[in-house]
Amino acid sequence: MSSFIEPQSQPLLQINGVSMSYAGPVLQDVHLSLRPGEVRVLAGENGAGKSTLSKIICGLVTPLAGSMRLNGEAFAPTSRAQAEERGVRMVLQELSLVNTLSIAENLFLRKLPSRFGFVDYARLNAAAAQCMAQVGLGALDPATPVSRLGIGQRQMIEIAANISADCKVLILDEPTAMLTGREVDLLFVQIERLKAKGVGIIYISHRLEETKRIADSISVLRDGLVVGTHAADAISIPEVVKLMVGREVGDRLDRPKPQPSAISLKVQNLSRGKAVRDVSFEARGGEIFGIAGLVGSGRTETLRLIYGADRRDSGRVSVSGSERAIGSPYDAVRHGIAMVSEDRKEQGLLLPQSIRVNTTLSGIAAVARAGWLSRNKEGAIAERIGKLMSLRASSVEQPVGQLSGGNQQKIAIGRWLHRECDVMLFDEPTRGIDVGAKFEIYKLMAQLAAQGKALVVVSSDLVELMLLCDRIAVMSAGKMVRTFGRDEASADAIMEAAFSGYVDAAPAALQPI
Repeated sequence: MSSFIEPQSQPLLQINGVSMSYAGPVLQDVHLSLRPGEVRVLAGENGAGKSTLSKIICGLVTPLAGSMRLNGEAFAPTSRAQAEERGVRMVLQELSLVNTLSIAENLFLRKLPSRFGFVDYARLNAAAAQCMAQVGLGALDPATPVSRLGIGQRQMIEIAANISADCKVLILDEPTAMLTGREVDLLFVQIERLKAKGVGIIYISHRLEETKRIADSISVLRDGLVVGTHAADAISIPEVVKLMVGREVGDRLDRPKPQPSAISLKVQNLSRGKAVRDVSFEARGGEIFGIAGLVGSGRTETLRLIYGADRRDSGRVSVSGSERAIGSPYDAVRHGIAMVSEDRKEQGLLLPQSIRVNTTLSGIAAVARAGWLSRNKEGAIAERIGKLMSLRASSVEQPVGQLSGGNQQKIAIGRWLHRECDVMLFDEPTRGIDVGAKFEIYKLMAQLAAQGKALVVVSSDLVELMLLCDRIAVMSAGKMVRTFGRDEASADAIMEAAFSGYVDAAPAALQPI
């Protein structure tokens, strides 16, 4: 790649012997260097230490041993602000936006333009509009509260806030986990722009095929150790995976075609404003029904209406042949509908609480007696689910907030495994999960379908949908525009359908930059 600086140049960032431990070792004697204009991919399973290393670099975590140098000078930030003063910025895996503030206010939260002691909103919104256009959000009003945005749009705002600032080192932790192919393309254009300016980029992602498009070098972490560093064009994806997990990982899911079964979930004429417009579909027991579409197409909103998390304007939801009055998630669970939300931090988990508490939260009755919770029962269930999910943790008493993002997602899914629900809604089920664990989740979902459950899966990963699903419906501009059978679906056909609802309106957000 043209902007990659050859190895003889002065390292921009040098990491020497960094170690960190919580309940056990997380990083062990890590050595790593980053040069100007280089994209260094950090690969590894969940819990390998990637996010911890990134947080040490940006001042969020203080290492127990080791040192760092930035541009040849000692670098030991004790806060994110200190790191940013030295030109080191990070897009965290978990978003850090303030939902009650506008897009513009979030973009320039640390440097709001002022006039006569008051925020100059004209200048603020104009500057924000330029940043938003860089990531394909030019059609949005900068004054829009972040709380009104979908998770994918919030991710793009978080990215825009960091790539628009002057920086020497940019760390991107799972930046594309909630983005569609088009948003990924827009991000990569900006990465190439930053590389040309000499910015060093540390890029963390479980989407290995995607990283090969931009990586100059790849470092693999396993159990807190750097087990290999290679030029990106000198190592194949299967070789990277083998370094990550220490074994070969398959890329096929052998799942028989489901036999005809009764309809478990029937959705009729579901609507909510412009976000969801007259959506109807059926999912049968034993079937995995996928929903594809662009960010903002109404996929997540549809699941939330079925689950009772949002109030619908019209429409009906039936479970196992009977129409159900679902006005809240409590109603949905009571009628046999479970949901794994796309935003585990805000909607899926109690981060300060233990694995034991989070795992059993969906079925309190199973661990209670005479109004009292049984810690022994909670612990036994959490241990069983943790083993089934290949969870990496010191014990079931460890706070969920201390786990890696992928292990948190495993708990968000695992909490429903001891609850008998005939319908399971999955919104981005493998977000932030490494390649080895993905197939564990896929096999688990296949097992749930084999048990006769109906699964409805929203995912931005088309390969994932085509691998898992018996049918794939495509949403565009709030409408369900087409449904493909397993043998009919292709990435090109799905994307064509995903854009079809926007052809007439052609909003700016869908135009090339």
